[in-house]
Amino acid sequence: MKPVDLVRKLRREAAFEPAALDRGKAVLMAAIRQEVEPTRGPTIVPQVPYEDVSAALSFLERAFGFREIPTARLVSAGGGIDHAMLEFGGGVIGIGPQGHHGTISPKSGGIESQYISVYVDDVDAHYQRAVAAGAPIANGLRDYVWGDRPYEAHRTYEALDLEGHRWRFHQLLREVPQSERRSRPGED
Repeated sequence: MKPVDLVRKLRREAAFEPAALDRGKAVLMAAIRQEVEPTRGPTIVPQVPYEDVSAALSFLERAFGFREIPTARLVSAGGGIDHAMLEFGGGVIGIGPQGHHGTISPKSGGIESQYISVYVDDVDAHYQRAVAAGAPIANGLRDYVWGDRPYEAHRTYEALDLEGHRWRFHQLLREVPQSERRSRPGED
């Protein structure tokens, strides 16, 4: 309920019972705080370095379905993109030129140093989109079970972007009941 509506309600109730104001004060203050406090974004935002930020931005949108957050783009004096933020679902990543903060693209370094996992609603359709856009597929679609409590069945694939960053796309299929779980080494 909006604070203005709570005030009206409290005013009506207080006309018959003055103690209603005391009881409603905490509810009213919580509603006001909720309206005036800024909403918090993601708390972890990976920053991914590229040799060609503009080409990476275009590829990530076309192949993987990311969307740029236009208000977050920083452009250098020479007109190049110094930083861009992209969103997918509830997550956000930043991309920028390699060399900032000592980062390097796998294309320049010749090695992959990490992968980024992204959960999607329909991994088969996402896979087809990536293939159609020319994304190199590192590991094709497969189903498997993993997790630490709860165990979950996933369908996943891995693709590389145009500079060699590894992206793992997952679709959660179902939680796996205890009776279907395989034991791990050391577990009975």
